[in-house]
Amino acid sequence: MLQSAVSCLAALFLAIIPVLAAIPTISAVGNKFFTSNGDQWYIKGIAYQLVPTDPLVDTDQCKRDAKQMQDLGANAIRVYHADPAGDHQGCMNAFADLGIYLLVDLDDFPTQILPDSPAWNQSQLDAFSAIMDEFQQYDNTALFFVGNEVLTTAEVSNAAPYVKAAVRDMKAYRDSKEYRKIPIGYSAADVPGLRPMLQNYLACGDDDAERAEFYALNVYEWCGDSSYERSGYSELQKNATGYNIPIFVSETGCRVARPRLFSDQAAILGPDMMDTWSGTIVYEWIQEENDYGLISYGAKVDPMVSTAALDGFPRSGTPMTVSPDYENLKSQWATLTPTGVKLSDYSPSASISPPACPTSTSGGWIVNGNAALPSVGKTLDSAATESVAMPTSTGSASQPSASLTGGGTVAGGKEITGMCLGLLGVMLGAVTWL
Repeated sequence: MLQSAVSCLAALFLAIIPVLAAIPTISAVGNKFFTSNGDQWYIKGIAYQLVPTDPLVDTDQCKRDAKQMQDLGANAIRVYHADPAGDHQGCMNAFADLGIYLLVDLDDFPTQILPDSPAWNQSQLDAFSAIMDEFQQYDNTALFFVGNEVLTTAEVSNAAPYVKAAVRDMKAYRDSKEYRKIPIGYSAADVPGLRPMLQNYLACGDDDAERAEFYALNVYEWCGDSSYERSGYSELQKNATGYNIPIFVSETGCRVARPRLFSDQAAILGPDMMDTWSGTIVYEWIQEENDYGLISYGAKVDPMVSTAALDGFPRSGTPMTVSPDYENLKSQWATLTPTGVKLSDYSPSASISPPACPTSTSGGWIVNGNAALPSVGKTLDSAATESVAMPTSTGSASQPSASLTGGGTVAGGKEITGMCLGLLGVMLGAVTWL
């Protein structure tokens, strides 16, 4: 009898442990992120894409990396591409156990919204939904992106309504499935010709169902020993003041001046910006040809000899820190612990409201912000860009995402010339999708 009672108590204890250890979920309230415990959440994240297809299926590798990220001080990873059919439980649990959240892009190479020929069709919606279906089940899934750097010049701003339509339809899908309200938003290239029109466009309008739930910027303007004013961060803060949804830096880490000091972290997570911005993601975890890595898994090898190395850089193993960049970022984050405001003390409706929708201007932003969004499989109504010439070229952003394991435009300072095997796999995947 006693043995039976002890066994019962032990079983109850083991059942309770996962509940007690569950990681708090993240939600967007007003222009801030909060945990389910009521604490404001700030992102200290790392771009994490070890391979082009899916870095979240190798549990042992995730455990090694999560432990190293905990040492660094990270609380989030951004994954640009994942396979909805993969088994992600081991990796997601490994990161959750160490308090690390996932920010994941819903698009992939063959399903992304393109600037030259933008579209939002059923195939894209289905593919985005499959990623959401897979990752919504994990408490440490924090945010979903519907796109990354789709717009790189004002001349292709007619693609913006398709991005906003994706936000609208993915919000509707999430709610129809009664999933947790994981915030849905967009990661933008920091293009002066789009400031602040794109930012305001995605957050404007009377219909909450169409508005993004966060906005993020890939920013590479703070290089070396710069400053809040010289870098242009003060202008970013000016444009974001009073913004109605959370805003954060979804990529940073300029490498024009070496070593990287990451002194911009003190601005984003300190008094200059912490009341407005919700944190930052540093590019990137793994060392590649683009030379942005914080760790490596060993010396570069001949990719023709070791196919697992893709462009010559090993994609798994024991993470070894890249000095002094890793130590510099770790030192910055160790001193930056913003606490923000408690959810119980926060009243967003009293201080913020949606911005005015931007209107089209000749030679600049070409979308009338209050025009109807395209429905699935439909094109943009002509009223959205009336009296404005359509684009003839896309141009390029000053520092867009470029790693083929990342997901942005291959251009600028992060260009990769290798990874032929990875690209071949992506092309085969695109053929399959089509």
